[in-house]
Amino acid sequence: MTVRLYDSKAQALRDFAPLRDGRVGMYVCGPTVQSSPHIGHLRSALVYDIMRRWLAASGNDVVFVRNVTDIDDKILNAATENGTDEPWWALAYRVELEFTAAYASLGILAPTYEPRATASVQQMVELIARLIERGHAYAAPDASGDVYFDTASWPAYGELTRQQRDKMEAAADADPRGKRDPRDFALWKGRKSDEPESASWKSPWGDGRPGWHIECSAMVTRYLGSEFDIHGGGLDLRFPHHENELAQSAAAGDAFARYWVHNGLVNIGGQKMSKSLGNSVYAAELFALASPLAVRYLLGAAHYRSTLDYAPGSLAEAEAAVERIRGFLSRVERRLAGTRFAGVGAPVIPDAFAAAMDDDLGVPQALAVLHDTVRAGNQALDAEELHDAAVAHGQVSAMVEVLGIDPRDPHWATADSGPAASALDALVTRLIEDRQAARESRDYAAADRIRAELTAAGITIEDSSTGTHWSLGL
Repeated sequence: MTVRLYDSKAQALRDFAPLRDGRVGMYVCGPTVQSSPHIGHLRSALVYDIMRRWLAASGNDVVFVRNVTDIDDKILNAATENGTDEPWWALAYRVELEFTAAYASLGILAPTYEPRATASVQQMVELIARLIERGHAYAAPDASGDVYFDTASWPAYGELTRQQRDKMEAAADADPRGKRDPRDFALWKGRKSDEPESASWKSPWGDGRPGWHIECSAMVTRYLGSEFDIHGGGLDLRFPHHENELAQSAAAGDAFARYWVHNGLVNIGGQKMSKSLGNSVYAAELFALASPLAVRYLLGAAHYRSTLDYAPGSLAEAEAAVERIRGFLSRVERRLAGTRFAGVGAPVIPDAFAAAMDDDLGVPQALAVLHDTVRAGNQALDAEELHDAAVAHGQVSAMVEVLGIDPRDPHWATADSGPAASALDALVTRLIEDRQAARESRDYAAADRIRAELTAAGITIEDSSTGTHWSLGL
């Protein structure tokens, strides 16, 4: 099957055909680094990590670019409001490191390129100059140093979100002091007297800094060219950010993105997550409640275009799902060790899994195939059908690799080795030792009682020639 993606601009599923056969250029709007990463940031980054992995598994060389917005009004305001003497650039770098650590904890692959906005200001100035030359931008006449995109000059403005310009609200991204029209948006912001000198750069229009929207247009073309395959980001970025990106880039003469992809947002207990409601859930909180592997499983399990409704209890379900996979893989590997089936079962992706992933990244359906294969593999083991168990093991191995949730990956051994995991292992190991001692002394009632206690706690134990092994919810 051909990969199909929902193109937000076309508002339809489209067959994906890269601009260059076998090579995909993919750009995703990264964080504005003014505060710590929250669940919405993690979910969005994970969506495009899975998309990237599937495109690569489908035979493509993926060039993946995710930017860091490290100069913006929000960052300057956060540096002023945090009550310390921390410079804006130090705040931005500190928060950027938090994002990098959170992404790494979730096993999200590092980008091919990760440009910072502050490193591409020259390209932004050049793009603004092109827009002025083409008659689609203007410098404010009040000597403020501001430059705006002239939305009236671009008839296609609003095409991404299917809006009519005369019905749009005023752009709130800059002081309207020099605008011809309230809907015009800032390309360059002249420096104000109360802003730090370090937050401004030289330009033909005066000292200042780039507007948010021009940053992404300049960075993506710098790294992927004037036309590329996929532009991704959260649903909340469609307007005004992506609408403005498309308008200014197209007006400058760039073909720009061939597919626009947007992931759904996150609700907390049925409510939209927002700072004003005080219900934001941050990365550190998630990792305190569950293993990073379980967090990855949970945030990637829903369809990427759906709204993810988060509740703390769902992490326990994700932990159980991960343990079922882990338990099956380790159980097969122990049983087949030393048999003629040990090398059987090459990692092959089942057709049903591939069909689900090809169909607009249908992860929920793909996970159903994964868990069906785990169940069938366990049943094959129980029936001593070792060849079938080995085949299922290979299929499960291939599927978890694509989704980035292989519990045997050394990354998770480090990420999951928190105090809670260590304490649980110590307690269960002690009970298993007590059970073995009871069996050796022929106190079978005590041994059965210990096994029943472990089972009631959701822990499965399995006796084999190599000893007793335990897992959660096998």
